[in-house]
Amino acid sequence: MNRFVNTLLLFILIPTMFLAIVVGFDITLAFLKKYYITLTLESDGTFSTSVTGNTVRMLPYQLEIFLGLGLLVFIINLRRSIRRWMGMRIVSRTEKFKWNAPVSAARKKRVLTYLTMEGLVFAFVGIALYILTPFAWMPALGYGFVAIDNLIFGIVGSSKNLFRIGLSSKALIVADREVTLLYFTGLRKVSVHQQSIYFDYIKNLQLSFPSNCIQDENRETFMRLLEEQMDPDKVYFSKKL
Repeated sequence: MNRFVNTLLLFILIPTMFLAIVVGFDITLAFLKKYYITLTLESDGTFSTSVTGNTVRMLPYQLEIFLGLGLLVFIINLRRSIRRWMGMRIVSRTEKFKWNAPVSAARKKRVLTYLTMEGLVFAFVGIALYILTPFAWMPALGYGFVAIDNLIFGIVGSSKNLFRIGLSSKALIVADREVTLLYFTGLRKVSVHQQSIYFDYIKNLQLSFPSNCIQDENRETFMRLLEEQMDPDKVYFSKKL
């Protein structure tokens, strides 16, 4: 989901940045330009004509367009932010799980690296949009919110050891950079391939999570407890990890 959200935010950035550049540099676009014909009476009694056009700064509703794009950015990231924080809150309630542990040090380091990189990129985008034109203050705030949310989420999750994996009798939840929730209902196969553990469900649905989330010393215990939650008559379980 995190990859999808970032792709969507970058996709929205394309028209937003284009409009900010056009408005900020007062670039005239032919297909948006309105032309006016002026008739001038000359001294000899004849008329001369001149053609002029308005610039993009006069384009109506440009502020409303920026507001709409910024609001869209806010809504997309707010949904992701709520999901992240809720997932972190749920998995932090260790007493609700049969097994619960922090993610591995390597995974934690990777999560913090990605969160920092994403935050810096979107912070730069927000600043650039506002520098190009103050009309883009709403999208700038939207992308700035992405950067601040990443920063706070990374600090809280890392300092309080809240990037965790929780295993219950009904589902497995991994909460770090994104939230992965894997229910056991309808599950048909659990297998390991390279750096991922795959869950195959009915109707050809396949979900996965990275196996490097699990600390090396906890892998054997995790796999044993995970297998215990499965019905051996319905679920094929690969013990290799």
